[in-house]
Amino acid sequence: MEYNVHDFIPQRFPFQMIDKIIDVKPGESAKALKLLNVNEWFFQNQPSNSLGMPRPIAMEMLAQTGVCALLSMPEYKGKNVFFGGIKEASYKDSFRPGDQLELNVEMTKLKRNIGEGHGTIVRDGEVICEGTLIFAME
Repeated sequence: MEYNVHDFIPQRFPFQMIDKIIDVKPGESAKALKLLNVNEWFFQNQPSNSLGMPRPIAMEMLAQTGVCALLSMPEYKGKNVFFGGIKEASYKDSFRPGDQLELNVEMTKLKRNIGEGHGTIVRDGEVICEGTLIFAME
């Protein structure tokens, strides 16, 4: 089942970093897709022979995916979720135009208004980025 991204996150262009939500388990997990194309704003003003997405944007993509798992919970519907930070992150490769990215976030802890999730970014069946993120709900 496909979901409308705007049903979960308030971000709009150019701050919306995910294209589609393809699975949500409220309070547990979310899965999204992003197709990087050469027209993305973050590729502008880069040399055309070495286009690469800045790594912090990968973490923002995972954060937006994780927010979907949280805001799909009835008790958090209509609330604000803030990206509280990155506990750890690792990158195995760069992100380039044409990459089809699958974003997965599993919520590992959820206590009152603080959550923690582990996210992965998969390209062509291989994990190329992962991190543990902190979320705060208002």
